[in-house]
Amino acid sequence: MNLLDELLPDDLDRPLLRLAPIGSVDGDTLRYREVDARARRFVAAMAQLGVGPGDRVLLQVPKSADALCVTFACLSSRIVFVPLNTAYTPAEVEYFATDSGASLVVCAPGDEATLADTIGPSARVVTIDDLSDQADDVDPFEGPHAPGEALDAAAMLYTSGTTGRSKGAVLTHASLLANAEALRDVWRVEPDDVICHTLPVFHVHGLFVAIFPLMLEGAQIRLRERFDVDDVLAQLPHSSVLMGVPTHYTRLLADDRFERTACAGLRLFTSGSAPMTEQTHHEFTERTGRRIVERYGMTETGILTSNTLDDGGQVPGTVGHPLPGHDVRVVDGAVEVSLPVPFAGYWNQPDKTAETLTPDGWFRTGDVGSLDGDGRLTLDGRASDMIISGGYNVYPKEIELVLDAVDGVAESAVIGVPHPDFGEGVVAIVVLDGTADSDVVRTRLESACGASLARFKHPKHYDFVDALPRNAMAKVQKNDLRERYRSALA
Repeated sequence: MNLLDELLPDDLDRPLLRLAPIGSVDGDTLRYREVDARARRFVAAMAQLGVGPGDRVLLQVPKSADALCVTFACLSSRIVFVPLNTAYTPAEVEYFATDSGASLVVCAPGDEATLADTIGPSARVVTIDDLSDQADDVDPFEGPHAPGEALDAAAMLYTSGTTGRSKGAVLTHASLLANAEALRDVWRVEPDDVICHTLPVFHVHGLFVAIFPLMLEGAQIRLRERFDVDDVLAQLPHSSVLMGVPTHYTRLLADDRFERTACAGLRLFTSGSAPMTEQTHHEFTERTGRRIVERYGMTETGILTSNTLDDGGQVPGTVGHPLPGHDVRVVDGAVEVSLPVPFAGYWNQPDKTAETLTPDGWFRTGDVGSLDGDGRLTLDGRASDMIISGGYNVYPKEIELVLDAVDGVAESAVIGVPHPDFGEGVVAIVVLDGTADSDVVRTRLESACGASLARFKHPKHYDFVDALPRNAMAKVQKNDLRERYRSALA
């Protein structure tokens, strides 16, 4: 089995990538046939550098058509590609290169000297531009794509590492294909679909979720360099799908131009990578007449659950039902899943892999949640974010839902920090909405907590900030907040 072969449609003359500068809707179009041919050139170029099946290639490059073609080249030749966040420092890249045993690092122009000096002789460093030039000058690989086993490694993605060093989650050809097929079916991807693609491609969301299910049906991708409100509004009349994170939707809703007419041709909006407030859901539906499909997944497993497109199938505050072939259970509050293709494990960390699996083979997600009578999953947060105050378990999301509903609050994050009497105490970091007065809002927050929450759940300290720290996929970095506010209750 070869994943690229599975992703390519029968009609290779269909358009795959539409490329245009930010703010423009007109640009070059690359058809599936052209992308496949370009990937074959990258296979030949990497072979000249001594890279072949089983080797690991790190990609830390800006989003582009060539970045995707290098990814496809790796998939087609059994090279394991390791996409890296473009914000990682050379020291972080050195760790990933060493840990993965990479033989090649592909970087952005201007970074090669520093990376080569940091990484040393263990891996060769080339820029994406130099590799592209080399691909222009070689004869494309003409043979059939490299065969292999379905459970061979296709990619390795490093987890964010809530404790200790990041772990390399190994994803197989079979697992990526199974997830893409399930999403295609649940989201009813059609050959005529066009996605406005604004997500980074070093992450499961932007690469596997927002590209692979569409490729299975021969759909088209309007590849945007980044998320930009003006640019997205220009692309929407030419698109049928938008996948984003909650921050994207709040930014769109802040613009009066984002209304029903602008969304007239869109049939699917999805959100993930971070929780979305019910307030945003309701405001979006009231403004556009559409609903956002929220879903839930992890780097190690791909997408696990999703709300559906059916009437009543999208329930704000929940992440839906398990995808076809997936099962979800909740044991003592902990969310566990059974996958159609078992998780292949963490690179060179069998002990860590074993810790994620139950005795009967289910994957421990590390999330806390509940299932309703219809099997729909609601998440209460990460188990690692749970606060134990005076011997009582406190789940931050329960408090955040109360705080976020208060007039004058844009969003909030709740954390636990050391407390001299209770072990941990609750701290709330709040972003105000517009010109709201912090003293007035604080009174409202205290009143709302008093009416809705047991006393031990009440925040013992409030802080008002302009923005919450987030990673590239818009997840709030609670580790950063816990460190920043560590002495708040001392």
